[in-house]
Amino acid sequence: MLSSDYDPASLPDLLPLYYRRLFPYYQYYRWLNYGGVTKNYFQNREFSFTLKDDIYVRYQSFSSQHELEKEMQKINPFKIDIGAVYSHRPNQHNTVKSGTFQALEKELVFDIDMTDYDDVRSCCSAADICPKCWTLMTIAIRILDRALRDDFGFQHCLWVYSGRRGVHCWVCDEAARKLSVAARSAVAEYLSLVKGGEETARKVVLTDPIHPFIKEALTVVTQYFPQYALKDQDIMGIKETIDKVLTLVPEDIRKELLQYFQSEKNPEKRWDRLKILVEQKRGTTKKGHYFEMEIMLQYCYPRLDVNVSKGVNHLLKSPFSVHPKTGRISVPIDLRELNEFDPFDVPTISLICEELDRPRTAEEDEEDAKEKENEKEAGERRKLRDYKRTSLAKYVKLFDQFVESMARSRKGELLKKSDMQKDF
Repeated sequence: MLSSDYDPASLPDLLPLYYRRLFPYYQYYRWLNYGGVTKNYFQNREFSFTLKDDIYVRYQSFSSQHELEKEMQKINPFKIDIGAVYSHRPNQHNTVKSGTFQALEKELVFDIDMTDYDDVRSCCSAADICPKCWTLMTIAIRILDRALRDDFGFQHCLWVYSGRRGVHCWVCDEAARKLSVAARSAVAEYLSLVKGGEETARKVVLTDPIHPFIKEALTVVTQYFPQYALKDQDIMGIKETIDKVLTLVPEDIRKELLQYFQSEKNPEKRWDRLKILVEQKRGTTKKGHYFEMEIMLQYCYPRLDVNVSKGVNHLLKSPFSVHPKTGRISVPIDLRELNEFDPFDVPTISLICEELDRPRTAEEDEEDAKEKENEKEAGERRKLRDYKRTSLAKYVKLFDQFVESMARSRKGELLKKSDMQKDF
């Protein structure tokens, strides 16, 4: 049995092996090059590296996959961040005329961090996560992915586990990459529902009529709420959590519920009673009262760091970066198996490096023989075979499929454009 135990002190020894034999440079370059949409598209992209002892190196840029590969293997970054595509090469930003170095394009990105849910989870706090609260990330992905595809028409949304306590989304469509700061802000605001800091008790306020987007979000939340909120977080079970919920309903309902709770201890029945009382109140007033829906959304709706989404020049942690504290690789998430995704099952750098030391199989020897027949492809295939031998393989395959689907879309768009020109 291979060990996945990770010791942060071992990271400097493991990173050279990871960047030399396991990092998926080919797919990575293919992703960020976008088929060479414009001249110097990849070359003008900013990379930022965090080195040992938190040494931070911004405005790095590379002319090719080979150059990026060579530099990463030379400095072995503890963390990789990706920035915008600029008007000039980022590594020459100090040499261009003042005011002319500008961020032109970047994927529309979203950052969802579990620490932003600390007021609605009782199982963990701060950087800690567990299977009980990970449900919040599943809900966030389901709600946001549907909205990005159906409400905005985006097709290429790459969801990535951060390596510790959250998820990132990279919307890679050309239309998304070209969005202005104002347009990014509008999308982020449209998707934001939970408003207000610690001093705000009621963070979700619904008005008539309820927006179709919120109705869609409620459909998702309703599926997960009984298990997540009533069972796993026990929001209707203990005084401390009950008090929090009751601050979100009117005083007359609160009094009646407190009386009811003295004899009824079942959390599901308590919640049902709250819903009945709210519905009755809704039926007797002209103004819509949606307190039970507001509570469900406050406890389960995605909490976005909107500043990450608004700025074109904002940096975001790269897929396949290693989280220094957990050792886990920042891997793509397969939405077809979203409910089964387990952050604790994501491979650590120590595990995949250990897997490389396993004795070779007959199939791998056979693949080696085939490789020798085609020397031209040998370099790329060697990298492919190395990560294929580890737990990283399925995640690289998923990333590869994502990049391939974008390439097919691009090809389709180019064909459509050429056909339209022929018609003229």
